[in-house]
Amino acid sequence: MGKILKNMPTICPTITVTNLEDYKKQLDLNYSLTKRIQVDLMDGKFAPSLSPTPDDIWWPEDVLADVHLMYEKPMDYAERLVELKSHIVIVHAEIDLDLNEFADYFHKNGIKAGVCLLAPTEVKSVEYALKNIDHVIIFSGNLGYQGGSKVDFNLLKKIDEIHSVNPKIEIGWDGGVNDETAKRLADGGVDVLNVGGFIQKAENPQAAYQKLVALVV
Repeated sequence: MGKILKNMPTICPTITVTNLEDYKKQLDLNYSLTKRIQVDLMDGKFAPSLSPTPDDIWWPEDVLADVHLMYEKPMDYAERLVELKSHIVIVHAEIDLDLNEFADYFHKNGIKAGVCLLAPTEVKSVEYALKNIDHVIIFSGNLGYQGGSKVDFNLLKKIDEIHSVNPKIEIGWDGGVNDETAKRLADGGVDVLNVGGFIQKAENPQAAYQKLVALVV
């Protein structure tokens, strides 16, 4: 029996901002690089920073926008996230939310459902819903901030735990992705590498993006 081929990992630039001017700048930059991006939104409570809300944001119709909600009450914006035609809506495992109900709502509206696990959060806390989840982010970053994070490669062990429940789940990684870590993360089973500071703060963002793409081919 032949080996099952795994899709090439995706380099997904992120938007992490506290005002609309910077949102537009990062959106324009990311859109010039690729058509899949991650939009990080913070409520100033679950995450210390406060970003524009789903009511404020937009993206071109041909963009696949993964919306990462660092919110205590993400479902307050559920209707707006459907209206925006989000690609994936990602909430945190650490909040008080029934993940099956969350996933069912967005699936009913043609949108994928994701969950993000902070570094200390164990996979078993979300195991009850993993068969209903499309995407899991393993978070190794600083909530609400772009750049400056370090990768804890020990967190890669969560991938096997997740796939033992649902082998079809797409695995994302957020935090510390750069030209020194991307290949090891991809080789470790990460499907989507969310990249903030390495691209946004680069002198040549296009070159930084292409360098990462070349590393994970």
